This record gives sequence, structure tokens and C-alpha cells, in this order.
Amino acid sequence: MKVTFVADKPASSGCAVIPVKKSLKTAGAASDYVGESNGQFKKAAKAANFNGEKGKSFSIFAPAGSEASRLVAVGIGDGKEFDSELFGAKIAKSLMMGESAITLHLGGMDVSPDAAARAAVGMRLAAYRFDKYRTKLPANKKPVLKTIKIACDEPAKARASYNKYHGPVCDGTVLARDLVNEPPNVIYPKAYAARIKELETLGLKVQILGEKRMKSLGMNSLLCVGQGSVRESQMVIITWNGGKKGDKPACIVGKGVTFDTGGISLKPGANMWDMKGDMGGSAAVVGAMAGLAARKAKANVVGIVGLVENMPDGNAVLPGDIITSMSGQTIEVQNTDAEGRLVLADCLHYASTKIKPKAMINLATLTGAILVALGTERAGVFSNNDKLAGQIANASETTKEKTWRLPIGPEYDRLLDSPNADMKNIGGRLAGSITAAQFLQRFVGKGIPWAHIDVAGTAMKPSNRHDPRETTFGTGFGARLLNRWIADNFEG
Repeated sequence: MKVTFVADKPASSGCAVIPVKKSLKTAGAASDYVGESNGQFKKAAKAANFNGEKGKSFSIFAPAGSEASRLVAVGIGDGKEFDSELFGAKIAKSLMMGESAITLHLGGMDVSPDAAARAAVGMRLAAYRFDKYRTKLPANKKPVLKTIKIACDEPAKARASYNKYHGPVCDGTVLARDLVNEPPNVIYPKAYAARIKELETLGLKVQILGEKRMKSLGMNSLLCVGQGSVRESQMVIITWNGGKKGDKPACIVGKGVTFDTGGISLKPGANMWDMKGDMGGSAAVVGAMAGLAARKAKANVVGIVGLVENMPDGNAVLPGDIITSMSGQTIEVQNTDAEGRLVLADCLHYASTKIKPKAMINLATLTGAILVALGTERAGVFSNNDKLAGQIANASETTKEKTWRLPIGPEYDRLLDSPNADMKNIGGRLAGSITAAQFLQRFVGKGIPWAHIDVAGTAMKPSNRHDPRETTFGTGFGARLLNRWIADNFEG
């Protein structure tokens, strides 16, 4: 999709969209359309019972006094809480099936160049589709939107904001969505690792560890999850060195269970197909790293993803098995469907001891309990550091990838105690998301600011998609959040 930023003047072709306040108040080029219509606009508004109320709209085809093929007026009420990104998303959602080129007018709206750039992001996200495998999709079901023009007061600055930051980060979100939406016969550990390897063209360094190497490192916690699968597990280390030489990096870690049957603790068959999305945390990390590289972020960042397939088999890990993790801590596996934390345990210990980061965030579609607590609107945040938790909250507010902090503490940690090993991998029916976070914390090095973000409700959404920016099962949640966190706290 082509995105351009232009001066705010009437469009010479295609569909033009103008925001209209209450009492039909307009600004910038929007006023030109109204003034040059010889009264047609006001007559059409009256016929449509439109007065600029928020959320209402109407169209004029072949508008008088204009070269545009269609004029769409969209009410924004008093305009005091105008969100350019959400506005752009709603426009794209409503028009992408019938318009190939849209000019969105934001002139005179007191919209900053950054906000104008985000309008384009909203439109791109709302226009996203994953139709790759649909060979008989009717033409009228295919989006035709190919060109987006954002007409604004400072197009050069908006273009720079988009090209330097928002565009590449949006590309990373789209990549994350593509990865989650792919079927499990296409995205399995080795194939996933190979796709990540392709990102070296952006300037990233990608190192892939196979099972032999992980076994030599003692990564039995990660490896036990995939031992029932015929597909080899992988761990991928993605490095971006854009900061000062010698500076400690930030580290982002993702759970990449490319398909989760639950293993011997088999999941119910209904809707199991959604478990192709159990690698949503890793997809966010991969998308974030791609965005960082594409925008040439001035920071040192390491991304780590543990990639496994959890299958029931004669060789699968059993409930009751005791394994020794890379950290030397022993784990009694009481439920093989609590596998993501086993994968992350070794990834977090590897990051703590080999990378030794300034700060570390992991993302994972970890627990169904987080959906019970927060639904599909917010991801749960658990952290050992108030400053880091505050940074995540700020990034969440900026990107609108919503999060909510939940507690951790020794009173929850003791629920993981086992008489047979150093810990068990489940804490019981109560506080399931919290005990999962407590488990992960045991593998984080002392003194390292760390946060776990449970994205089980936000990275994959089979339904309940109220946000026009979320158009498919895979949302790409986290890629924008992580980029914002890096930009705000690690770049000069």
C-alpha cells in the first residue's frame, strides 16, 4: 500500500474524506469542498440528517466543484478528543472495499505531524487482511484500497515522522500478524527460524540454536516441551547494535509455541486450531526487532525467541517428570499444558547470564487466567521493578496497546513449592496468571529489571474485535509497545 503526505488542498482524483464538527463546521481544505459545492454539501447534509455528530457520515458522489470522485463527510462532534489514528482506521475499514485511493484531510485540525503519521498507520492496520490461502475469494470481498494520501498542514514533517518511525514500526506489526495468522504446517520451529533469518537483510544478526546446541547448554526445560514432536525445537537470538559500542542491551524475549496441543495433558478438541497463535509473544518480539532495524534505532537490543511444538507422543514429557533447567533448578512438570513457562525459563536464564541486559521484558500467550481477569482488551503486566512497570504503562498509553499491572510477591510464590523438586510448573486453580509470572521470575538474574507481559487475550482474537485496527485473528500486539519502550528509554 502506497502512503504519501501532501499539502492540504482539494484532491484531484479518488475519494476525499473530510472531518466535520458540529453545526457543519469545517477547516482547511474541508471548507474548500463545502464552499465550492454551490450549496450541494449543505443540501446533502440536510437530506442525510447530518450535523457533524460524532460517528455519523454521508457521501456525495461526483461532488460539485471538485475533481474528486467521491466526498465523504465524517462527523467528529466537538473535536476535543479527536484521535487521528482511530479516525483513519475507521475510514479505511468503511471504504477499503470500494475505494482504491483515499485522501484523508486533516488540515486546520490542530493535528501534529506525528498524529498525521499515525493516521496513516491506523488506515494501514484497518486495511490489513490475511487472504494468502483463499483461492476462491470473490472480487467483491477483496479490498481494493491501494493508495493513501494524508493531506495535512505540515506534510514534510509528517512524512519524516512516518518514514523514520511509524512506518517501519507498522511494518513490524504487520509482520507479527502474518506470523500468527500462518497455519502450523507452514510456521513450525525450523521454518519459523528460517523466516527470522531472512531479516538479516535489515541489518539484524540472527543466530539459531538447534537441539544439539541447546542440550549442551543444559536447556532441558525448553527441550522437554518439544520432545514429543517430530519437529526440532529452536532458539533464535536476534541482535541489533544501533547504540553505543559496549553499552549493555535491552532484551526482549518471546514464547514461540508454534502449535500447542497441551501435550499429554491434552487440550479439548474444540477450537484447538487457535493454538497456532500460541507463538504470539515471539511474533511480537520478531516484529519489534524488524521495526527497530528498519528505523535504525539508536539502541542495542537483543531479541530471543524459544520455538517449540508441543505434541502428545510416546516420547513426550509426562506429568510427574522432573527436569533440570539451564539454571540448575529442578522442575516437577505437573501439567504439560503449562509449557510456555518451561520454554521461557531457559530463555530468560540464557538472557540473564549470556546477554546480561540493562532490562528485560518477555511476552507470552501464557495463561487462560489472564482472559478471565482482563478479557481481550488489556495485557497483564507483572514486574519486579516499579520504574520498568511505569515505562511499560507509558508506552502502552502512547501506542494504545493497553496493559494493566497485576501483583507478584512471596505469598504467591510459595504456591509453586513442590515436595519433589525445587518447584512445580503450576500453582493451582487460583491466581493462575500470577503464579505463572512467579515461576518465570525464578529464572531472572538478580538485579535485572524484568517484566512479563501476558498477551494471551490480546495477541490472538478469534472474536470480540471491537477495534477497527484489529482485523484478523493475529493482532500483532506488542510490536508497537516494545518499539515505543525502546525509543522512550534507550535512545538518545
